[in-house]
Amino acid sequence: MKKFIAAISAITLTAACFASCSSEKKDSKSESATEAATAAETTAEEATEEVTTEAEEDEMDDEENYDTGDASLDNVRNQDEIGDNELLVVSFGTSFNDSRRLTIGAIEDALEKAFPDYSVRRGFTANIIIDHVNRRDGILIDDLDAALQRAVDNEVKNLVVQPTHLMNGLEYDELSAKVAEYSDAFDKVVIGEPLLTTDEDFARVEKAITDWTKEYDDGETAICFMGHGTEAESNGVYTKMQELLTADGYANYYVGTVEATPSLDDVLAKVKEGNYKKVILEPLMVVAGDHANNDMAGDEEDSWKSVFEAEGYEVECVLRGLGENEDIRSIYVDHAQAAIDSIK
Repeated sequence: MKKFIAAISAITLTAACFASCSSEKKDSKSESATEAATAAETTAEEATEEVTTEAEEDEMDDEENYDTGDASLDNVRNQDEIGDNELLVVSFGTSFNDSRRLTIGAIEDALEKAFPDYSVRRGFTANIIIDHVNRRDGILIDDLDAALQRAVDNEVKNLVVQPTHLMNGLEYDELSAKVAEYSDAFDKVVIGEPLLTTDEDFARVEKAITDWTKEYDDGETAICFMGHGTEAESNGVYTKMQELLTADGYANYYVGTVEATPSLDDVLAKVKEGNYKKVILEPLMVVAGDHANNDMAGDEEDSWKSVFEAEGYEVECVLRGLGENEDIRSIYVDHAQAAIDSIK
């Protein structure tokens, strides 16, 4: 019997129920009219979604007036001839070529070195990024469906999926559900844990980021990390990291998010309570992509950099993703090891 092992408690599948059609001619005509109207609405919705997507892509093209690096240096890992064992590394993705290579690529390289019996392949979940990189650089990265289908076509027997997600949130749940759709094609499937899962993970990440930034820790500098943030309950990882830093004596370390809480205003209020002259800004994200370069370090008046400068602080932005940190990469390796051990 095929075996699907996922690092989630359960995946619930639902089925839609349809009422039987009436045999009366009048009901049939009414039903046909309803179906036609529904089809028209669906077509309109699809057309709207397509236009919206194209508009988003055009906006991305128009706003990108800076060099993100040489895309040809990045190994997109979409090769065939995989063999029996595959380690599929799944990331949201980034269109910043250098950051992609130095973060996601570095994690993939570390996993490849740690598990020579597995072929490491890549899958991105953000199709808008995939399309943008393909249009701009002529390089096509597999999305999740393409990556899973590639594994099926190559007759992979043992599939290990290791996400580079920061937390076990909505994206992780969606990943697990998608992998479940393909699970019957493999002998064994397992999904590794995201970066911040256990208390030990939090402690290791805390040590990694404080060691990484200790050169700035001079008593007069506030060191602020910017995460993405989510509306899901998993957003609590940012508060937990802040509480851990404070409890361990890193009183000048602050954690905030772009799209949730703690917000920029929350972080600014905390920093203003101290006697700091300088602020260091660094992303608490796997990659240093659009959010890091624009929302954090951009010149717009609402960027973190601009807001802190307007308050009179000297600001330095450190544009590097967590994936560049060797200690962070080792956590992903350990999570993949645990996943592989679970199917032996």
